Amino acid sequence: MAAKPLDLVFLWHMHQPDYRDHASGTFIMPWTYLHAIKDYTDMAAHLERHPTIRAVVNFVPVLLDQLDDYIGQFASGEFRDPLLRLLATADLDALSEAERTFLFETCFRCNHATMLAPFSRYRRLHELYESLSREGEAALDYLSGAYLADLVTWYHLAWTGETERRREPLLAELMAKGEAFSLTDRQNLLAFIGKTLANLVPRYRALQERGQIELSTTPACHPLAPLLLDFKTARESQPEAALPLATLYPGGRERVGKHIVAAQESHARRFGKPALGLWPAEGALSAAFAQQLAAAGCRWTASGENVLQHSLGAPQAHAAHHPWQLSAAPGLTLFFRDDRLSDQIGFEYSKWHGRDAAAHFVAQLEAIAAAAPAGETPVVSIILDGENAWEYYPYNGYYFFSDLYELLEAKPALRTRTYADVLEAGSRSAAPDLPRLTAGSWVYGTLSTWIGDPAKNHAWDLLCAAKQSYDRVLASGRLSEAAATTAEAQLAICESSDWFWWFGDYNPAQAVVSFDRLFRRNLANLYRCLQLAPPVQLDIPISTGRSDQASVDAGGTMRRASGQSAPATQD
Repeated sequence: MAAKPLDLVFLWHMHQPDYRDHASGTFIMPWTYLHAIKDYTDMAAHLERHPTIRAVVNFVPVLLDQLDDYIGQFASGEFRDPLLRLLATADLDALSEAERTFLFETCFRCNHATMLAPFSRYRRLHELYESLSREGEAALDYLSGAYLADLVTWYHLAWTGETERRREPLLAELMAKGEAFSLTDRQNLLAFIGKTLANLVPRYRALQERGQIELSTTPACHPLAPLLLDFKTARESQPEAALPLATLYPGGRERVGKHIVAAQESHARRFGKPALGLWPAEGALSAAFAQQLAAAGCRWTASGENVLQHSLGAPQAHAAHHPWQLSAAPGLTLFFRDDRLSDQIGFEYSKWHGRDAAAHFVAQLEAIAAAAPAGETPVVSIILDGENAWEYYPYNGYYFFSDLYELLEAKPALRTRTYADVLEAGSRSAAPDLPRLTAGSWVYGTLSTWIGDPAKNHAWDLLCAAKQSYDRVLASGRLSEAAATTAEAQLAICESSDWFWWFGDYNPAQAVVSFDRLFRRNLANLYRCLQLAPPVQLDIPISTGRSDQASVDAGGTMRRASGQSAPATQD
């Protein structure tokens, strides 16, 4: 008997928060370009190697803005990212003590099991550092500029994509050389990084133009839109949730609208046509936000399966395996993530042999198809970050993706699709109506990751106060048009969901300190854009009990799931 059909939609969400201090233009953390040369590059290459596999790829505009910034830095040769600047520095013996410390504390930040241990020369650099650091700071003075050259080079080599290592002779040559890297070696590596970043958007645009992928977007700076619209939506899934002192975010609806319009304009400019759909920041939806998306012309959006189950009021098997409509948001189709299958890719399969993981995944899809009522074709949504899980896989997931995509290619009943494909096939007309939409996100189906904790709520109160100042100054008319534009751009950065994500004692302390400091710096920059003195409150760490003295930032590679989180990149 012929296998029953199933439509499989992969949505790979590409996002990094804005790591820049816009007062100086300096990048405080390097994760945007490191993920670009490793993960965004590999994810494009996997699709290029398997041209019959279709997918949705979501790019957040604030990520693309940072990539453009980096491309400009490479074009000018003036690096405002300290890690790139040190990679380019000719004489590493002449570094300041702060610069040496920065390299020591930065260049081992990766998943050691998959990105350090496999390389004997890089591992030796770490062993030397560990041995000397146990003897005190003075012992590290024995590490020369030659050691630092090898260290900063190996760190970047460890962050290159596996697909690039297999086709780029320079990477193979440098990894084979292993040590005594010259300035020329480092300059060649820099040129490779610059070329990789410049080619990234054109590669995804080419995949779109040949019809293999659908490109979608997210409101520009990744705001937690349901909370900008109404803090009380947090209580739809958690009635006892503590809320900020502020009763609402001033002008939230207008601000969400600005982020949507900016995203639509960014997307059309970069990819040649408007996005049909929109993945909300953190998969966070509410009825009011869905209405706003529908009014803005979005044809589809998506969220986590727990949001659907909370909205239905009682568990329904396979409810996430078809699209839904919301009568309050006409024209908008809602898709929901299969949390279990998505989280297996995000969290479990990295521990498996790639072929076994791929076979297990495909078998589960076939079981879903077999259980579907006669005449129905399930639509299974696999949605997860397109960058954060792969460093936990051997070879950055190369073999897992090769095995998975090859198995899917050999299973014609398991049809990879985009959401545009699903809508074009007429699935929306058969989509049942969702009687209500309970606000929540793809993490637990609630908004608790961004509100409710005392530190998170205090951060919202600081943002609300800054927005009130922004409104008063703009209403006064004393800012020039250019100054008002700069202030609005800075405000948008402060509205990102990422600042609120990191507050909480369940996250690595060093990462919390770093994001706490950057959030307060962003707010202070906003006040300066408004020609106001920043309030002294912004000198005080938001996170209770956290030191504000950490000098280096922990890796920003938190993996997100429906009910799980994993430590950020650490030693």
